[in-house]
This record gives sequence, C-alpha cells and structure tokens, in this order.
Amino acid sequence: MVIDYKKEGRIATFTINRPQALNAMNVEGVRELHQALVDFRDDAEAWVGIITGAGDRAFCAGADIKDLLPYMRDHGDDFSNIPATTHMRGLEVWKPLIAAINGHALGGGLEIVLACDIRIASENARLGLPEVTLGIIPGWGGTQRLPRMVPWCRAAELLFTGRLIDAQEALRIGLVNRVVPPDKVLATAREIAETICQAGPLAVRAAKEAMYRGSDTTLEEGIRLEMSLETCLLHTEDYVEGTTAFVEKRKPTFKAK
Repeated sequence: MVIDYKKEGRIATFTINRPQALNAMNVEGVRELHQALVDFRDDAEAWVGIITGAGDRAFCAGADIKDLLPYMRDHGDDFSNIPATTHMRGLEVWKPLIAAINGHALGGGLEIVLACDIRIASENARLGLPEVTLGIIPGWGGTQRLPRMVPWCRAAELLFTGRLIDAQEALRIGLVNRVVPPDKVLATAREIAETICQAGPLAVRAAKEAMYRGSDTTLEEGIRLEMSLETCLLHTEDYVEGTTAFVEKRKPTFKAK
C-alpha cells in the first residue's frame, strides 16, 4: 500500500508511504489516493482530512519518473486509462483538506499541496515545480492553481525556472499558512482540524464550495451561489442546533444533517 489511510474520530489522515523514494507517487499511489479520497468524501462521520508524507525528509517528491511519468506518456489524455482522478484533477471534495508538509514538496507533491485548503510547512520544507527542467510542465493543476494563489510574477518565476523555495519564502508569498518545527507539523495540522470540527460541518463544506465555485464566476454570480447555499443551510438540523446552542450558551452538537 502506498497510501496509509486512517480515521480517528472526525479526522481522516492520508499518509503517502514511500519514504525510500521520497514519497514519490507511482500509478498505484494515485489510484489508492483516489479510492481513499472517495471514501473520505462519502463517509458521513469523517469531516476533515489531513494529507502528509511518511518520514521527515519529504512530503512528496512528485511523480515517480520511472513509473508514473512513462504511464502518462503512453496513455496521453485518455481519461479511461489515466490513473483515477484525485482532488488535484476532477474529483470534487468539499470537506476541508489540510496539507502537513513534513519535508520536500516538489512537482506533483506541491500540486497535491496546492489542491489542499490549508497548508502547514515544516521549517525544513522546500517547495517547487521543477517540471520544466525535465522538459515537461506540471500536469496536476500546478500551472492553474499557483497563479491563482500567489502574485502572477512569483508564479511565473517558479514555473519558468523550476526554482525551489524554502518554507519561509513560501510563507512570505502566501503559499503556506504557517511554518513550524518538523516535530510540530502533524500536530499543528491536527489542531487546526480539531478546531474546524467544532464548526458546523455542512456550513464548512458550503463555505468551501462557495469559495471554489465562486472563484470561477463573476462577483454577482458568486453572490447568488452564496445565497443559494445559505438558503439550504437554513433548513438543516445543524442550523437549528447551532442557533439554539448559541442562545442557551452551550457548545453545539452538530450531526452534519
């Protein structure tokens, strides 16, 4: 197994477990990540996901050059043969995903990070999209997500040169939320996940959906989307519980219903 997928309470953890290969993703790993993400998406008891890598050297060093890249070259853009879709490409997961970047996040590894909502980086992490140095470009959304997250000129420099940056530079340009000591990365991600789990899960998912879908529309269309999602939430049990708990000055017990 390449993806070590575990659930503890409301939190699911996806660990890319190929430390001998710096957690590079092979065909098997992409398929397993897809299967785990689908299970997470469909599990009513799982509310927040954390993606990390095994060991302390790498989150994920990207696509396995000897396995995944040849597979993608041979099958081209035929989606019937390309490894199953993930949250980077084609799979909609409205539950929050947190990247716990415990080391190098390069190429496809950074693209996994970019497809997460919140990003916690180790002090020793290095991040980059070095694909152009191999004669290719990022294929899991890197050319599309990075310019939407950092200033255009910063994205252009990273994409055109393949230069790697350290965690502090990633923090300065807004690529990650926090930089913490290596032994605090997963704990910090879990702390944030626990905080999110205290909020209404349906509301959190609606907020994420509104953010993502709204970013591809006009402001007017985005506001209409926001209102439609809000209207749905007003008819949920969680809304009744949340407002009742507020009036009664107690913590709410949400059920994602």
